[in-house]
Amino acid sequence: MVHECGECLKLIETGLMAIKIMEFIHFFQWINKKINSLAMPIPVITVSGITILGLLFFRHLGGFQPLEVRVFDGMMRLRSDEVPDPRLLIVEITEDDIEYLQEWPISDRTLAKVLVSLQKHQPKVIGIDIYRDIPNPPGHSEFLEQLKKPNIFAITFINNNIDDAVEPPPTMPEERIGFNNISFDPDGVVRHNLLFTEDDDNKTWIAFSLQLALSYLKDYGIFPAITENNEYKLGDVLFKELQSNSGGYQKIDDGGYKILINYRNSKSVAPKITITNVLKGNFDPKLIKNKIVIIGTTAASAKDFFFTPYSLGRFKLLKMSGVEIHAQITSQIISAVLDDRKLFWYWEELTEILWIIGWSTVSASLAWQIEKPLISLLINFMTLGILTGISYSIFLKMAWIPVAAPAAGVVVTGGIVIGYKTQELWQQQNMVMKLLGQQTSPEIANALWQERSDLINSGILPPKTVTATILFTDLKNFSTISEKKTSEGLMIWLNEYLSAMTDIVINHHGIVNKFTGDGIIAVFGIPVPRTTVEEIAKDAENAVNCALAMDEHLLELNRQWHQEGVSEIKMRVGIYTGTVTVGSLGGKNRLEYGVIGDSVNIASRLESFEKERHPGICRILIAQETFKYLDGKFQVEFWGDCDLKGKEIPVGVYLVTGKK
Repeated sequence: MVHECGECLKLIETGLMAIKIMEFIHFFQWINKKINSLAMPIPVITVSGITILGLLFFRHLGGFQPLEVRVFDGMMRLRSDEVPDPRLLIVEITEDDIEYLQEWPISDRTLAKVLVSLQKHQPKVIGIDIYRDIPNPPGHSEFLEQLKKPNIFAITFINNNIDDAVEPPPTMPEERIGFNNISFDPDGVVRHNLLFTEDDDNKTWIAFSLQLALSYLKDYGIFPAITENNEYKLGDVLFKELQSNSGGYQKIDDGGYKILINYRNSKSVAPKITITNVLKGNFDPKLIKNKIVIIGTTAASAKDFFFTPYSLGRFKLLKMSGVEIHAQITSQIISAVLDDRKLFWYWEELTEILWIIGWSTVSASLAWQIEKPLISLLINFMTLGILTGISYSIFLKMAWIPVAAPAAGVVVTGGIVIGYKTQELWQQQNMVMKLLGQQTSPEIANALWQERSDLINSGILPPKTVTATILFTDLKNFSTISEKKTSEGLMIWLNEYLSAMTDIVINHHGIVNKFTGDGIIAVFGIPVPRTTVEEIAKDAENAVNCALAMDEHLLELNRQWHQEGVSEIKMRVGIYTGTVTVGSLGGKNRLEYGVIGDSVNIASRLESFEKERHPGICRILIAQETFKYLDGKFQVEFWGDCDLKGKEIPVGVYLVTGKK
C-alpha cells in the first residue's frame, strides 16, 4: 500500500502538472479506487498487530488489572440493589451499645445473655463474629455453656504466621468453627472471598460464612460435594473457582478456593437489631425464628470496616463492616442454592484474548473504511460505547469479562489507523493542492479539495448557475506569425506565451477554462458560487486587473521576442460579467469543465469587436455589466452602445486604459 501511494504521489508531481479540473476529478477517483481496492496496508497491519500483542502482554503482566477492577466496581454500583435477605439477621454492636453497656470488648456474660435471649426464639443458626480465644470475664463459664448448643458457630483467624493467628474458643468443636479472614485485592478492596483452604499440615479450614450456610442448608437435605474437576458443588449449583486470571484479574493470589462476591446491595444485606435491644427483648421474634443470626461489631471504634466495590472515592462512610461482608457471602451461598440466584462466571483465557483482538480489529477496520478522520474518531468513541454497553449487558448476566483491555485496543489500534490516514490525507492534499495550483488560485484549489467526496462519488461537477466574469483573449495576426514558424517552433513559442498568461490568470484568482489555439478563456467566480454583490464586484475587478497585467507582461515578451527577430504581438481582451452555467460537459469517455451561457458569447464578441480598432499593445474591452461593478477604480473610454455580432440589443462598451 505504501508503495502504491508513493507511485500515486510521484505521478502527481511529475506527470500531471498541467492537469485541468475535470482531469483532476478523474485522477483523484483513480487514487480513491486504488486505495479502497487494497486491503489495509502492511505497515498499518504490522504496527496494529504488534500493538495488540503488546496490549496482551501488558495485560498478562497485570497492567490492566487496576482499570478492570474499577470498571467492575462501576458496573456493580450501576446495578439495582436487591432487597435484604429475610433469612438472615444481623445483631450489631454499635457505639450506642458500647456506651450503654459501659464495656469493651463485650464481656462473656453479656454475650451469654444475648445467646440465651436469641435461643428462646429458635434461630436455625447463630454465628458469633467476635474473637473469643481467651476468657473475657465475668461470665466465662456461662458463655462456655451456651457454646455447647449445636447451632452456634464461632470464628478463628488463620495465618501461616502462628503469631498472627487467632484461635477459636477452646471448647468449640472443629465442625462449628470457621475462619473469618477477609481477602483483599491489591488495591485493598474486598471483591472475592475464600471459601476454604488448606494449611501447611494439609488441614482443611472452612470459611465462617460457608459454615453458616452449610448448617442452614443441611435441613434442606443439601450437602457439599467435589466434582471430578475438583470444583465445589452444593446441590445442583457449581461454585466456579476464581483463578488468578479470571475476568479482569491477571495477578491475584489464587491460593485456596475463592469465589467472586455477588453483593446483594450496598446498604444492608439483612435486617438488623442492636445487642441492647436483644438484651431488653425489644424486637420482633419473627426476625429470629428459623433464621441465620450473625453477631458482630458495626461500631466505628472497632475498626472492623473494609472497602468494597461500593466504596466510591474511598470515603469512610462507604466502608462495609466485617459482619456485613460475612452476611453478604452467607446470603450469596444460600440464595444461589435455594433461589437460583446467579453466581459470577468467567470466560476461558483464550476466549478473552479473542475478545480483545476482535474489538481491536473491528476498531482498526472501521477507521480504515471511513474517509474523514474526525468521523473516524467519532466512530471510535461510538465503538467504545458499544463495547461498554455489551460488556455491561453481559455483566448483568453475571459474567465478568475484560473491558479495559479491549477498550485500550479500540483506542490504540483505531488511533493508529486514524493517524496513518490523517498523515496520508495530508500528504495527498499537499500534492493535489500543488497540482491544482498549476491552474487555479489557492482559494479555488482548497474549495475543490473540500468538495472532493462529491466529485469522487459522482464523477462529475453538477450544473450550477452562477454570476461570474468571463475573460476572452486572442492574438492579432496570429496566422501571419504561424506561417513563419515550423510547427515545433510554433508550439514552443505558443507554450511560452500561454504559460505566462495562465500564471497571470491564476495569480488573479481565476480559472483557465480552455485554450482556443492562441486564445484563452478564463473565468472569475467559479467553481465556488458568489453570494454577495461584493464578491461579484471583486471577481470583475480581478478580471480587469488580470487583463492589465497581461498587457504589461506582453510588453516584456515583445521586447524579448524582438531581440529574437519575432514581430511585435498584439492582443485583444473581452470581459463580461453575467450569469453562466458551469459543470461537466461530455460523456463517460470524454468530460470537460464547461462554462456556457449568453455571458460567454458576449465576452467573445467583445474580444472580436472591430478588430482593426486596436489602440496599444493590448486592447481591453468591457461591457456596461462589468463596468458597474468596478466603482470607478479604472480609467476607461466609453465607445458607446455598440451592436455586437449576434446580439439584437446594443451593449455598452468601454475601453480600459489603466488604473486610476
